[in-house]
Amino acid sequence: MSVLVEKRLFTVEEYYKMAEAGIFGEDDRIELIHGEIIEMSPIGSSHMACVKRLNAMLSSLSKKFVISVQDPIRIDNFSEPEPDVAILKYRQDFYQNQKPKASDVLLLIEVADTALEKDQKVKIPLYAYAGIPEVWLVDLQDNKIIVYTEPVGENYRQSRQYFPGETVICERIENLSVAVSDVIWIESD
Repeated sequence: MSVLVEKRLFTVEEYYKMAEAGIFGEDDRIELIHGEIIEMSPIGSSHMACVKRLNAMLSSLSKKFVISVQDPIRIDNFSEPEPDVAILKYRQDFYQNQKPKASDVLLLIEVADTALEKDQKVKIPLYAYAGIPEVWLVDLQDNKIIVYTEPVGENYRQSRQYFPGETVICERIENLSVAVSDVIWIESD
């Protein structure tokens, strides 16, 4: 006999109340996606170094934009993912009084090594649904950057892959171009 079990989905507000009540451990790496509390993959050294390289490259934009590293972005009442890097519209308070929403994001970057499939099947569709105009997925497994643009529903109409030796040019941010080789460090033998 099978039993029909209904999931209990949580809102962002309930998620924060649970955190305030101490339900989650201090070192828990979790995020709220579609009302479900999802465990994030551990950050490996390649992933960590890639995020640091991106942050260093993008720091020159900090006078015009807010560079957000591994901070939450409010998508809706049931989703608040924590992308690796987001370039946000500039606000003088640096989002102290309100967390960034999807409409504040100009470019979002996810770095994926062990969680590539989750990023492609869960997070990219979530970002498209939220209307985030441009997403870069840094694929450390295959040494490439996949650029998604033109969100429609839960998909992006355009996607293009860039490999070492090529340069990614951001459509949303003037004068932002990044060499793939500067983002993905490939050790020579």
